[in-house]
Amino acid sequence: MTPATVPPTTRTPADLMAQRLPALRHGLDEWTLRMIHWHFSEATGSPFWLRRRATLPFDPLRDITGFDSLALFGFFDKNELRAARPRDLLPRGLRHRPFRVFETGGTTGEPCRVVNVSKLDDEVTLYRVMLEVRGLDGGDIVAMTPSGPHQYAHFVERLADRWCGSAAFIDFDPRWVKSELQSKGSADSYIQHLTAQTRTLLARQRPSLLFTTSKLLLALVGEFDEPLAAHGVKAVCTGGTSCSAEEIRFLEEEYLQGVRWIDTYGNTLVGHALMPEGSRVYHLPPPLAVQRVVDPADPLREVPVGARGRVLTTTLLEDLFLPNLLERDTARRTGPHPWFPWDGVTDVRPLSEADGEPAVEGVY
Repeated sequence: MTPATVPPTTRTPADLMAQRLPALRHGLDEWTLRMIHWHFSEATGSPFWLRRRATLPFDPLRDITGFDSLALFGFFDKNELRAARPRDLLPRGLRHRPFRVFETGGTTGEPCRVVNVSKLDDEVTLYRVMLEVRGLDGGDIVAMTPSGPHQYAHFVERLADRWCGSAAFIDFDPRWVKSELQSKGSADSYIQHLTAQTRTLLARQRPSLLFTTSKLLLALVGEFDEPLAAHGVKAVCTGGTSCSAEEIRFLEEEYLQGVRWIDTYGNTLVGHALMPEGSRVYHLPPPLAVQRVVDPADPLREVPVGARGRVLTTTLLEDLFLPNLLERDTARRTGPHPWFPWDGVTDVRPLSEADGEPAVEGVY
């Protein structure tokens, strides 16, 4: 695959993103204070965070002076999110806006629920830039992705709407996969059900873009005698589950000739960390969300560039505030990239256990 480059006379992908999404132009400390005042002011905050303000040993409106002082919150406990009534997560400042409730995949237990007002549209805006700079904007989509309460299918649908493309979906419940893995140790029969649906859609739709996860991509191509390009696919867009270096090499050499592979790292709670062309490094655009790689023994201490640690994220959006969330993954910290002036992560690996709960990765 020949890496795409941005000519020096044009703006970088990060510049294009900031043009489309002006919030990216704010400095991290400035944006942090803005979001703290939004989420902890009586007029705009959510019942969820306003109740917690009364129990905190500090006053967020007084004591948070920048991003680094978010350490005062400690580490966010996802069990609080699981137990919350979704409507209590909706900020009062957004109460007159339509919203939807999305759920996570439930890798480490009961799914978490979040409300979406503008978060998803912002993610679509950023991802479309990733397609445009690769010359892939437009066309029809087949989505071998979770549906129902999961954000992934809604993301694909709204992306296709940006250019009036069609989006065809399979029927996919990722929790059934996890249930099969936990009870039987294998989900082969259900995965075959997913790949059969996808093969039919590829034959009928001949899409430009295929959205799926790395694990399902491996299962799908194993049923073909020919590369994906033979089905009209110009790019495969993956996210969710991880993929080993050997699996990446196998896919690129055997099935993705003439097909671009755009991977992301992230989840429903934090959004998409984006991959530059020709690199397996993932960069999460601040100030809307921040990812750091920290020492597992001292999670408030960042590891140096090149070192491995646990991924720590913070989400700073009007419709979602999650400070200091320890993710279920480890990764190596990387420096900035010509496309993105922020640190990134690479060599992402799932933890077998996260915070005392067994993690079942499944296919999503």
